[in-house]
Amino acid sequence: MLSNHGEIVMRILSKRQVQELVLYSPQHIARLEKAGKFPKRIKLGPNRVGWIEDEVLDWLQKRIDERENPN
Repeated sequence: MLSNHGEIVMRILSKRQVQELVLYSPQHIARLEKAGKFPKRIKLGPNRVGWIEDEVLDWLQKRIDERENPN
């Protein structure tokens, strides 16, 4: 989250921004979401969705942690 004069501001990522972060196609992201393995999108309007940045970054951090500490 961003801080704006002491306030915490939530950041929403576009589909393109999420793709650039996780390096998955939109179809694969949708499959992971449906399976409950990726943060859920937020409907922003009739033709617009977004993801909460902190949730996507937490998801990525879990992948990194799994790499560092495999079970």
